Amino acid sequence: MEENEITALKRQINELSAELNSQKKYGLVWDKEKVPERVVQECEKKIPVLAPSSHDFALNAGITDNLLIEGDNYHSLVALNYILRNTIDAIYIDPPYNTGERDFIYNDNYVDKEDGYRHSKWLTFMQRRLCLARTLLKDDGVLFVSIGDDEVNNIGLLLASIFGEQNFIGLLPRIGKKSGKTTTTIAKNHDYVYIYTKNKDLVTFAEQANDRDEKNLLKDEFYEERGAYRLNQCLDYDSLTYGKSMDYPLTINGETFYPGGSKKDWERRQAGEHGKFDWTWRWSPAKVDFGLKNGFIVIKNGKRKRIYTKTYTKVSIVERNGSYTLEKVDDTKAFNSLVFTDNKYSNDNAKKEFASFGIDEKFDFPKPSSLIKTCLQMIPKKDMVVLDFFAGSGTTGQATLELNKEDGGNRRFILCTNNENGICENITYQRIKTVITGKKVDGTKFKDPAPGNLYFFKTAFVDDSDNTDQAKYNLVSQLDPLLCIQESVFLPINRTNYSSHYSTENGKRHLFIYNDYFNDERMKRFKEDVAKAQGEKIVYIYSEDNEVDESLFEDIPECDVRPIPEKIYEIYKQIVAGIKRGE
Repeated sequence: MEENEITALKRQINELSAELNSQKKYGLVWDKEKVPERVVQECEKKIPVLAPSSHDFALNAGITDNLLIEGDNYHSLVALNYILRNTIDAIYIDPPYNTGERDFIYNDNYVDKEDGYRHSKWLTFMQRRLCLARTLLKDDGVLFVSIGDDEVNNIGLLLASIFGEQNFIGLLPRIGKKSGKTTTTIAKNHDYVYIYTKNKDLVTFAEQANDRDEKNLLKDEFYEERGAYRLNQCLDYDSLTYGKSMDYPLTINGETFYPGGSKKDWERRQAGEHGKFDWTWRWSPAKVDFGLKNGFIVIKNGKRKRIYTKTYTKVSIVERNGSYTLEKVDDTKAFNSLVFTDNKYSNDNAKKEFASFGIDEKFDFPKPSSLIKTCLQMIPKKDMVVLDFFAGSGTTGQATLELNKEDGGNRRFILCTNNENGICENITYQRIKTVITGKKVDGTKFKDPAPGNLYFFKTAFVDDSDNTDQAKYNLVSQLDPLLCIQESVFLPINRTNYSSHYSTENGKRHLFIYNDYFNDERMKRFKEDVAKAQGEKIVYIYSEDNEVDESLFEDIPECDVRPIPEKIYEIYKQIVAGIKRGE
């Protein structure tokens, strides 16, 4: 063997050894580069942006601004990262389950069970998107992921590596169907929902309504106001910390009671012969008096007569400024890990729900809107942004709109989906339009409208360039849709070859964009347009160095001037660097 060949072999051995030593000793390791994903590699030379779809798809029927984005979800997530980092409250996704039954496409080809890189392709596909999704989540944001048996273990490790295992909330089973397929082993009747947070320490989960089975509860004349009640708490206990003020004679209807039932033992305790824990009443004399007057106290016969207190489901006794009153309470309980095993979350219900829209297109494996509604109800916010980047038939959009209608919320959604077989325009859009308008595609009534605005965009590209200034100039001319989304200002007012003007529907907020090199005459006309607008004005000015001369607009009130596109281009370059590192 030649000396140079020996040197090359030693170098290769050293490289392999270093790679082996640098790998994880525990966790998820897979071949990421054997079959690179084409849509990701595209981003090394092309900058993903968003382009407006036909205005025929815009719906202005409410106060919430919602988005539907058509295109590969990787490109959509890259574009959203320019403007919406750390702004998303909740993400729900229903990715391909990778069953090997033509449910997962990678590089334009279905991945079947015979593909030796089946799981590696899926993990590579998911990792890229989940990393981008994590940067979009707020620090107290929550992620929900539906998944099946084929990848439940793999994605569990992947989520732990991206979000940190300390931010794991739960892996909840979801009923798929009451009866599974015929099998010689065990019929599969469920899949799963993973729940992760970005920072568990910052997250508080809501509680759900306590749908009580009242057959074991009691009712009295106060039922309508106070609900049913339990009678399982005695007024006296021997396990309470002893306090002399709570150890007193209690006379009801001429009969005197003592904690523990013995006057002699009461006298002994009063003389100081008591333990740290001993017989006392739970309530003070004043609270007992209030309880007696308001029907909270019951005397029951047994080995000795004992006093019991009623615990109602809708009210409780509270002390306010030294006196007692009744206060309504929410009859709630924490969500539990079996919440999705109720039949309303099943595939059968999802199929019936999808069929009710009368959309003349086939869609396999929809999820029921009840599933996404419950996920959103776990988050104690009614004003939040919800993202679904595997939007499919648009269930998340329906759930968000209908939940707003039910509880007066102000939730907004962003749906990202490809247009394979016309799904985005023919299914997703039509479903959301039906929910918003209350009318099916054929014009018949669906339900009462669930109002909301909907804006439809498509992914597009701007060529990157070795000349950074040229690349920025190429980019700035295509930024209108992204800036409209960032500022929630969508109504086009005027467009020239160097500037744009958008407004909100009520005209109280304006977005102006100057997207060309500085020119005295053009800038003069642009300023005149800005000055004419009434209300708040956000003004973006093209800048190669991230600097703008704010003094140009100092004489115009309510005017906020910002540079573009330096920050956006920097984020794009960060993402490209991550692609090259295999992140």
